Amino acid sequence: MSDLHAQYNEVEKLIDEEKFDDAIEGLKKIQEQDDNFVLAHLALSRVYTKIDQHDSAIAHGERACELEPAEAFNFTALSVTYQRAWAGTQDQQYIAKAEEAMAKAHQLG
Repeated sequence: MSDLHAQYNEVEKLIDEEKFDDAIEGLKKIQEQDDNFVLAHLALSRVYTKIDQHDSAIAHGERACELEPAEAFNFTALSVTYQRAWAGTQDQQYIAKAEEAMAKAHQLG
């Protein structure tokens, strides 16, 4: 297992323990080493969603899709991120974006 994967596994434990600030710090350290590490972007998207920082969550979800444009899971995760952004803000633009991301996931899957 690579060092980044080991670090990521430790961060996942922090997320499970709801130590979100520590998890964000750990994920940013992973990104400093490799900004293309998709799992870090997906995890940051999840964590930022949990703390209602929807713009940051979306940015990381979109980045994961940019890095792996043929991965249906990433688009499904992005759709969920948009849905949660809508739930947190009631901004209608997120509904359309969630539907687009889910359509892309279905197209790829």
